[in-house]
Amino acid sequence: MGQPDLSFEQELWSLGVSRIAGLDEAGRGAWAGPVMAAAVILPQRVDVLATLHGARDSKQLTHLEREHWAGEIRQVALAWAVGWADASEIDEIGILPATRQAMLRALAGLAVSVQYLLIDYIKWPKCPAPHQMLIKGDDKSLSIACASILAKTARDKVMQELDGQYPGYGFAGHKGYGTAQHRQALSGLGTCPAHRKSYRLGQP
Repeated sequence: MGQPDLSFEQELWSLGVSRIAGLDEAGRGAWAGPVMAAAVILPQRVDVLATLHGARDSKQLTHLEREHWAGEIRQVALAWAVGWADASEIDEIGILPATRQAMLRALAGLAVSVQYLLIDYIKWPKCPAPHQMLIKGDDKSLSIACASILAKTARDKVMQELDGQYPGYGFAGHKGYGTAQHRQALSGLGTCPAHRKSYRLGQP
C-alpha cells in the first residue's frame, strides 16, 4: 500500500506554482450510477502532510475511514469540488469523454483558479491546463489521493440515494458494480434509468 506524499506538489511549489489541483475519478467501471470526479487544491503548508497522514487511495480505505478523511480534507483544502456525469450522458458520449466532462465540472466548481493539475492517469489530449499524468497517482500524490477520497464518498452517497429511488437492485451495497447480487437483480428486474445501457450489463 502506497503512502502518498507531497513530492510532486513541493517541486511545483518551489517553482512558484501554488494552486495545484489533484484530480481523480470514481465509478468508471460500474454498471449503474454516475461517474464522479473530484478536484482538491491543498494549501502550501508544511503541516499538511502530517495532518492528512493516513489519507490514501480510496480503494485502500474502509467506508468509515473514507468518511473520516473526507471531512478532514474538506477542512484542510484551500479549495475542493466534485463533478459528475450521469448514466444517460455516459451512454450518449462514452465513459472516457464523460469522465473528462466530470473532471471539467469539478474544476469549474473550485473557488480559486488552478495553475497546474496532477491527474491520476487518464487519456486527455486536450486537457485544459498545464498538467502531469501519474500512473497510480493516488499512491504517489497526496492531492490526487484526497481527490480520490472525495470522489468516492460523493459517489457512494449518490448510490445510496439511487437505492431509495430504485429498490431491489442493492445499489447501496454494491454501489452499481457488477456483483453477483447485481447480476441477479438485473435478470429479475431488468434495467432502470440509473443503469448504463451502453455497457454489457449482466455479463460475467
